[in-house]
Amino acid sequence: METDSTTENSPAAPLSEQHFQELAFATQRALPVRRAARVAAFNGWITAIIAALSLPFAVTGLIALLVAIGLGVVAFLEFRGRRQLLAFKPEGATLLGWNQAGFMTLIIAYCCWMLFSGATDLDAHPEYAQLLGAQGRELYRSLVVAFYSAVIVLTVIFQGGNSLYYFSRRKHVATYLEQTPKWVQDLQQANSGAMST
Repeated sequence: METDSTTENSPAAPLSEQHFQELAFATQRALPVRRAARVAAFNGWITAIIAALSLPFAVTGLIALLVAIGLGVVAFLEFRGRRQLLAFKPEGATLLGWNQAGFMTLIIAYCCWMLFSGATDLDAHPEYAQLLGAQGRELYRSLVVAFYSAVIVLTVIFQGGNSLYYFSRRKHVATYLEQTPKWVQDLQQANSGAMST
């Protein structure tokens, strides 16, 4: 009786059904972490673009220079935290959370400075104050206060929310590391590394 040579020479399947189930479960556990990495990529690119656009204004004064540097640091840390998340390192979530908290502080400090300088700008330029008149000066100051107050509120909501979101991803990274076999972690981290390059 002749046997089929292709059957004799075919290797056993490298992955069993249980292996595929482990991969599927690990993929589900990794989803919140990968979503956070996508958020970090978006935030990083937006901040980097704003930092690049602010560079020409850095020569106008110390405040503008500090803002440009601060934005650059925030963008750099956002990308660094993203890489750590893709490697399933819990410290990546912590770094991103504190980075957004620092970004929020930077924006609020800038707005407070603009509120102070906006209130004194007219005093430094009496010709503008005279041109606007009493009602114009009050309107100008009201608009400055309203604008920068709104920016502060939106910053607390957006950057503060981002910060809390990133901090909450740490538990998802920990769950993934605790419940995922090492071989699956190595495989998925290798794939994440390939996607991040």
